[in-house]
Amino acid sequence: AVETVNKVMWAIPNALCLVGSRADDEWNGMTQSWVSQVAMKPVLVAISVDAAAVTNRLIRQGGSFSVNLWDQDDTRVFVKFSKPATKDGDTLNGRPIREGVTGVPIFTEAVAFIECRVERTIELGSHDLFIGEIADVGFHDGREGTPVASMSDTRMKYGGVLRKGHQRD
Repeated sequence: AVETVNKVMWAIPNALCLVGSRADDEWNGMTQSWVSQVAMKPVLVAISVDAAAVTNRLIRQGGSFSVNLWDQDDTRVFVKFSKPATKDGDTLNGRPIREGVTGVPIFTEAVAFIECRVERTIELGSHDLFIGEIADVGFHDGREGTPVASMSDTRMKYGGVLRKGHQRD
């Protein structure tokens, strides 16, 4: 039954992107697949982040996040962001960033970005759902129309039943 739950959950089409977060001088980028628009008026975006993740703490402290949609031909970036990122100048893990209107990192190599201020946080066991209202949004330098990455473009799998390492204290 567990195997079936995993296979069905992994079959749900999910975008694959980088979430940017920041609290004071601590910056992070994290590979993310659970992201969705959840309202039209106002436009709200939801991401679900592991309760134990650095990104979760930074979003809680900083009150904002960015969703950076990536080119489906550059999925190797996601492996580097499965652990906390290293900031060096205007880069995270060597990828160029700029400071968004809320202060969170925006990845300038992304196809597009959505920057949100957290409106509501819902604790859901292993993960927290952050619902954000758009503070800024756009495409980078003529990239509109570029196919963006999804989980199916990689061998990565995330979802299904709780496994080791995904525990709320």
